[in-house]
Amino acid sequence: MIRIVLFLASLAVIAAGVGWIADRPGEVSITWMGHRVETSLMVAFFAIVALVILLMVVWWIISIILHSPGYASLFFRHRRAAKGYLAVTRGLIAIGAGDLRAARKSAEEAARLSPRDPLALLLSAQSAQLAGDRSGAERAFRAMTAREDTRALGLRGLYIEAQRRNDLEAARRAAEEAAKLRPPVAWAGQAVLEYRCAAADWAGALEALDHMKGALAKPDYRRKRAVLLAARAHALEDTDRDASRALVLESVKLAPDLVPAAALAGRRLAEAGDTRKARKILEAAWAINPHPDLAESYADLRLGDSARERLARMQKLAGKVPGQLEGALAVARAALDAREFATARAALASYLSIPTRRVATLMAEIEEAEHGDEGRVREWMMRAMRASGDPVWTADGTVSDRWLPVSPNGRLDGFEWKVPLAQIGVARPVIEDSPPVAESVPVPSELKAEPPPEPEPEKPRKIAKPKPTAKAKPVEPVIPLVHAPDDPGPDSGLDRDPVPETSTPPASDAWQRLRQLFR
Repeated sequence: MIRIVLFLASLAVIAAGVGWIADRPGEVSITWMGHRVETSLMVAFFAIVALVILLMVVWWIISIILHSPGYASLFFRHRRAAKGYLAVTRGLIAIGAGDLRAARKSAEEAARLSPRDPLALLLSAQSAQLAGDRSGAERAFRAMTAREDTRALGLRGLYIEAQRRNDLEAARRAAEEAAKLRPPVAWAGQAVLEYRCAAADWAGALEALDHMKGALAKPDYRRKRAVLLAARAHALEDTDRDASRALVLESVKLAPDLVPAAALAGRRLAEAGDTRKARKILEAAWAINPHPDLAESYADLRLGDSARERLARMQKLAGKVPGQLEGALAVARAALDAREFATARAALASYLSIPTRRVATLMAEIEEAEHGDEGRVREWMMRAMRASGDPVWTADGTVSDRWLPVSPNGRLDGFEWKVPLAQIGVARPVIEDSPPVAESVPVPSELKAEPPPEPEPEKPRKIAKPKPTAKAKPVEPVIPLVHAPDDPGPDSGLDRDPVPETSTPPASDAWQRLRQLFR
């Protein structure tokens, strides 16, 4: 709309100018080289305008002629770039389809048509990777690092290639160089963090984590920093107690539920005489996650206390979160040390029907300390061998007797306090000898049957072949199939038709052969 208004205004101005000149006629006389030309002012004006237009056209033609080589070169460059772009497109499609021959052909064509194009370099690297040419892929990625726009991509490719050939040093150098880029690259920061954690360089790991602060969520950053501070505090535990205490207190502030940090903070504060703050930290961590390490640190708050005072302190701690197995075990252990056997048994009473391994082992210690009954001790130790496992520090299928900041696969904060392999299936109750099996293991209705009649004393029980049922339903096994010591098992040939037994057991083959010698 504005352009239309401006166009109409321009026409109005031109028309007004032409009208003004027409209302004021005049003559123009030109004398040049003995020739005299006279004309009106209007004709002279239009002649000048025509001459200017002609000169502009002539100049335009001359400029086209002068710049024609550049225009031709630009045309061919654009045409070459378009062909290279089509070659890159075909090559990327061939790589996605797994067509190695088409990918290599397109990569060679793209490299010939657009040798410095970033997409051509990427196509060359990916086609080399598809063909298994590691050296060719590395050359392409190194060429990318020479360009500012593809530097991050080239470093990422060099990092992956170094990992594939197990060159950890080259991978670390590529990751550290990529971590210096701006804006920061997330994968590079994570890789540098993992390498420094694997080398137990906790100060360097904290520095790498600070570089990643903008790329991490706030809870994730706080948790990782707390774990690294706890790891560094454990490393300085024997050399610099003051620095270790300051680091672990900061760790507890960031993650109050981190059990190793809270336990270490309790020990360091107790050594410094600040038992009130140590008790507060341990009780807060216990309320979130009851753990034996916390109970041990809580018991050692005052080293000069008697066993009965430690028992009272353990009872107070267990009362913070009632009904927890860890609290019962801590109270029972303290009661055993104080030789309060009734209190120890009462603490474990609700866990004796289906005991865990630690419960059964602790009951064996109580029996040995109170009565010295070796039979009862052996019974509880046998139950401990068959009992379900207790939580331990587990990560990546590895069990550790203590907490470690890094898992065997290099994962920070990978260790968890849980029962090993508990996530594979549903936990089932352990079948003991003492409690009745019928009360602890439910029997499906399909498997219920009338109890067989008791055999006569003088005749052994006959082995009957079970009859197959057509309507049997598959039932999930609850009790593992384990052969008894005197059971020949399913492969013993007892699936044949039973042989009628006599009242006396048959003689062995060796005895029959011996009798035949004296006939």
